[in-house]
Amino acid sequence: MAEAAEGPARRGKRTGAEAGAAAEEPAEAERAARRRRSLQPAADIQGTTVLHDTISDRPQPLPARYFDTKTTEPISFFLTGLEELLAWQPNSNDEFNVSAVPLAKRQPPLHSSRPRTLVCHDMRGGYLEDRFIQGSATRNPYVFYHWRYIDIFVYFSHHTVTIPPVVWTNAAHRNSVPVLGTFITEWTDGEKLCEAFLAGGEEAYGAVAEQLARIAQHYRFDGWLVNIENKLSAAAVGNLPLFLRDLTARVHSAVPGGLVIWYDSVLKDGTLRWQNELNDQNRMFFDACDGLFTNYNWKEEQLERSQRLAGPRLNDVYVGVDVFARGDVIGGGFDTDKSLRLIRQFGLSAAIFAPGWVYEHLGKENFLQNENRFWGSLAEYLPTHSICTLPLTTSFSLGMGTSTFLDGKDEDSGPWYDLSAQDIQPLYPEQQGTLSTSCCLQDAWCGGSSLQLQGTIPPGEERVAVRLFSLQMPAPPKLFLTLLYKLEGPQPDDFTVALEVTTWDSGICFEGNPTSLPEPNGRYHPRFLPAPPPGLAKLLTACHRGSHGWTSRCYELELQDCSLRDLSLIVSRQQPSPQETPFTCLLGEIRVLDVASVAASPPQVQGVTASQLWWQEGPEPGQLSLSLTLRWSFPPGRARWFRVLSQGARCRGGQTAPQVLGLAQGCLFRAVGLALPRPAPAQSCRLELLVEPVLRDELPVEPERWGRLVLVYSAPGSGASSDGH
Repeated sequence: MAEAAEGPARRGKRTGAEAGAAAEEPAEAERAARRRRSLQPAADIQGTTVLHDTISDRPQPLPARYFDTKTTEPISFFLTGLEELLAWQPNSNDEFNVSAVPLAKRQPPLHSSRPRTLVCHDMRGGYLEDRFIQGSATRNPYVFYHWRYIDIFVYFSHHTVTIPPVVWTNAAHRNSVPVLGTFITEWTDGEKLCEAFLAGGEEAYGAVAEQLARIAQHYRFDGWLVNIENKLSAAAVGNLPLFLRDLTARVHSAVPGGLVIWYDSVLKDGTLRWQNELNDQNRMFFDACDGLFTNYNWKEEQLERSQRLAGPRLNDVYVGVDVFARGDVIGGGFDTDKSLRLIRQFGLSAAIFAPGWVYEHLGKENFLQNENRFWGSLAEYLPTHSICTLPLTTSFSLGMGTSTFLDGKDEDSGPWYDLSAQDIQPLYPEQQGTLSTSCCLQDAWCGGSSLQLQGTIPPGEERVAVRLFSLQMPAPPKLFLTLLYKLEGPQPDDFTVALEVTTWDSGICFEGNPTSLPEPNGRYHPRFLPAPPPGLAKLLTACHRGSHGWTSRCYELELQDCSLRDLSLIVSRQQPSPQETPFTCLLGEIRVLDVASVAASPPQVQGVTASQLWWQEGPEPGQLSLSLTLRWSFPPGRARWFRVLSQGARCRGGQTAPQVLGLAQGCLFRAVGLALPRPAPAQSCRLELLVEPVLRDELPVEPERWGRLVLVYSAPGSGASSDGH
């Protein structure tokens, strides 16, 4: 993929090489130097930076690998061929592709002794709307959100080096799931590529292994699926196990918890022949890395042979299941459970390939209902993993919506899609006929969706419990919990809603499936707080936030010498009844906080800077369009994400209400297509941009601690400005 050349009028930071390579005319060089000087901060007081810039009517393109050529929005990318892989180096333009969300801890750990579930995402060649790192206005996009039920996510495409779009890494990591890219060679070109690096000996294959490990480390994903789907020469196949060992060792060293998984393809003699099992023809590749992903056309006796040969590494055999059911397979589509049932009978792991079948085959319109039906049909065979760190905060957003909601209010923004903005996802419990859990796009507290619980309270019973989160961590001495909900239906006053926390004694540790643990030995209903105690004054706003029909509740819970197990929602009816009583409840937000960690004062967003300014005409007469990259600093691990807002631009006095431009996962954001007034000659205008940190516990941060950037801009040749301020 060709990169657009950087031109002389390019603003922002340059490396020495870039500066040396820019052949500037003397007059243009002086103007460019003035522009570069003008972008230096004039002041930086309490998080505010003031920059000056002169409007350029000659915008220079940004590198096409990293930025959309029409809009300059940051995009994800892949590498094609050996030359691009070996030439890859990190640079300042690819920072948007670095995941800002560390892999959340989970229980049981990935390498515990139980079968795993790998999902391999393959959809229409990849890099679709998910390539837009800051999201897009996509209606009815594909999303994945059953993270609690899977262990590994692979992003697959047919490009040589598939670097997972960072939005997938962010969403998966937030939900404790590692992400693998794909290194693939195929057809005649693949043979030539393999001959070049495998037959070339240790130096050649070591260079490829080193680059792949560096790429995973730099972009902060978790390893590779290796797929050699072409025949190999004797020299190449002889070095293949050595390459896999080298790559696996380098990935383990560079990436904590890193993985390399081999796809069942070529054999030890170099022929390409899928085995659909682990056997003596492919075992040397399995022995050289972290696991084998088998082909899909297996039979029961092949599962038995794989089980026998794998020995203690039983869980490292990922039996392939093609949801599209191509070829001679057992199950697929809504019969995928038949494949999983057999795989689990032999204690093997599963690799579910292309579950996007639900979206591609059944269509977009009823996708969420069909997706819940598909994963619900498999849940019996999918061991779940538990959350083991606090705070736990979620608004249940899927990372998409038909609109954006803020504090229960529909902002009328239209459809959007940004997987990086996906929240921690719950379990999606289903009980045939009595309970269904689904996503509601029509109403939400924050983001694009809420969690809708529909069910019935059986005759003679007073309540129903809906298990939302499996927890496995020591309980802090005092918990603070918040709940935002909305009861729907003809008689919402007939019900009460509350939270329930279950515990077990410390020291009891289970490696099994948390959904089938023994009965808890502690069951607590947190004490309802009409208002928080004086010592928790910071939480006051969290307890009185209900609006637009949403009800807010706060709770505290004191515990001693025990571990948290489950967080459930209890729906009770006010009066006993011999009839079954249907209910519908929307959950807008749940938070579980360790009170001891709440007291820390939030830090200040500092050093907001702007670079890569891109001026254009329009969109209306008398207007300009500006795109620019913001960067700032904030202590790592403290923010969940950042909300970037515009206070608007003005050429005279006055103030406008802040408008949300988008969410940033790390300390950078590209604002695209800001419509600004054009300054008159000898006049300058001001644009004010704000960076609001959203903390992991979601507690509000005072505006004084936000970052601010004031851009003072003027027309070329204006000289001294008179901006009316």
